[in-house]
Amino acid sequence: MAVSNLRKPLLLTTCIAMAVMAGCSKGPKVEEHKPSKLPKVAQMQTLTPVFKESVGGSEKYDPLRLQLDASNQAIYAVSRKGEVVAYDLKGKKIWETRPRKKDKNLTSGVTAADGLVVVGSGKGYLYGLDAATGAVKWQRQLSGSILSPSLIHNGRVITYANDGTVFGTDASTGEAVWTFDTATAPLSVRGNAAPVLSDDNTVVMANNSGYVYGIDVQSGIPRWQRRVAVSEGRSEVQRLIDIDGEPVIVDNNMFTVSYQGQLTAVNLQSQRVMWAQDTSSLRSPAVGNGLVYVATSEGHIQAFNQVTGEKAWEQNALAYRKLSNPVVIGQYVVVGDLDGYLHLIDPNTGNVLGRVRSKGEITTIRAIDNRLYVATRTGNLSVWQAS
Repeated sequence: MAVSNLRKPLLLTTCIAMAVMAGCSKGPKVEEHKPSKLPKVAQMQTLTPVFKESVGGSEKYDPLRLQLDASNQAIYAVSRKGEVVAYDLKGKKIWETRPRKKDKNLTSGVTAADGLVVVGSGKGYLYGLDAATGAVKWQRQLSGSILSPSLIHNGRVITYANDGTVFGTDASTGEAVWTFDTATAPLSVRGNAAPVLSDDNTVVMANNSGYVYGIDVQSGIPRWQRRVAVSEGRSEVQRLIDIDGEPVIVDNNMFTVSYQGQLTAVNLQSQRVMWAQDTSSLRSPAVGNGLVYVATSEGHIQAFNQVTGEKAWEQNALAYRKLSNPVVIGQYVVVGDLDGYLHLIDPNTGNVLGRVRSKGEITTIRAIDNRLYVATRTGNLSVWQAS
């Protein structure tokens, strides 16, 4: 049954999307910082380009991160003009399709698995496409805008709508299976975390109220919930505590980072907080080399001991360059920035070792099978090989 009224929390699409730290409430004007200059690198390290393509983007600022996805046969991308495109691993276009002519606002990024490609729109439509041909297999109307990628697992498509509802959809037919409502805040930064797996039967969903939920994949029955972020601001804007980056789960420990909140480590078996450190980010953390890496809202890169939470190092040379999420690939930690640079960071010291350049502000990067998949706001995608 179609749902015409898309319920959603108030989004700070102007104040916070344009300048997250600038503030929206009345009062003294908050200083807007200029991006730092590119740091000098003594001996330039690099990545090897595999291919670059353009799927079309937007000159209008939008903080949504339209992630790419890849299988062992193809790379899938979504444009801001409502098109989904598949390329082979050498960059040759396989197919291109628009799931619905009247719905040009695809806002979720793309997920591909089990022969299915899933995308969602700002109008709340969820589309399931055939991965081989791009043909629309099914579509479904949800109760809110879809601002983050879905998860495909064990015959289910798990999707988070912007009104705080988690949907379980049959991957074969597109039929509704279950729903679960999370407690959302009335005021929110534009964007949502994507669902991730903690084990084969449990999907983990973080929301804009600082909570994380563990939900049964097949039935939608909640297994647990945990508050992982606390904010003590005076105004509504200062109390924003969104978790827009996906939780990272390693060895049954979950790492989350929130806006104006904390980086928190939780042991999922005991449900106890192992440690927490004050920081602020709307990006997913990365874990590797015994450390947890965070790209903060101010453009700092921080590394914390995975077990104790002790800060190992902090790199400030890229301040206010609107950094992407960090990823660990090869011998580097990599982050993207507003000018299209991918910065290669020493994972143990935080030193900047080198950089390569894409085209346009980098919004999301993913490491899949030792390759780096990069998407920019202007619709350029690139694939890089780590040494």
